[in-house]
Amino acid sequence: MFSGIVEGTAKVVSLVKEGDNLHISLKCDFTDELKIDQSVSHNGVCLTVVALPGDQTYTVTAIRETLDRSNLGLLKVGDEVNVERSMRIDGRLDGHIVQGHVDQTAVCRGVDEADGSWYYKFEYKVERELARKGYFTVDKGSVTVNGVSLTVVSPESFPVEGDESMLQGTFQVAIIPYTHEHTNFKDIREGSTVNLEFDIIGKYLARLAAL
Repeated sequence: MFSGIVEGTAKVVSLVKEGDNLHISLKCDFTDELKIDQSVSHNGVCLTVVALPGDQTYTVTAIRETLDRSNLGLLKVGDEVNVERSMRIDGRLDGHIVQGHVDQTAVCRGVDEADGSWYYKFEYKVERELARKGYFTVDKGSVTVNGVSLTVVSPESFPVEGDESMLQGTFQVAIIPYTHEHTNFKDIREGSTVNLEFDIIGKYLARLAAL
């Protein structure tokens, strides 16, 4: 379980394919505090530490399902990934409840500077049936983008032309200078692919309403 309050970024130092799996080695400031089997969020994806080879690096493994559902399969050596260790049960919940189970990806459709801060617009497609189960964004609700807990601004949804089973959703988030500097939002441009996790409480409420 995570809070969406990113601790910083980790740099990808190695990518090794083994069958359908991808072994990702990274370097970050808190590597010395990690242990084998510990959970760490990477761009919002919960992955398990499987090796600590030294030199401030650690290794995690992403399976095919994770690579298909997230942007981890697009990583290159040198990329920065948002990282967060699992939430402490005795601490404040400064973000929102984040499972580390990425639902899907979205594409950045615009970045607008707003007198020192930034507005990012994202677009995603979702099956209507999943939207009925809470896989959507609501105004002032919570959403996790690349592991960052954010507040939704101006959400909209439209039918996908030619496919009545799909909806196209858009929303904006506001990024303050601190978040911009200390996460990989500084590298997100129009056309960039990001990971989304919709609010788990919204999913439960949508499921309950359907009973």
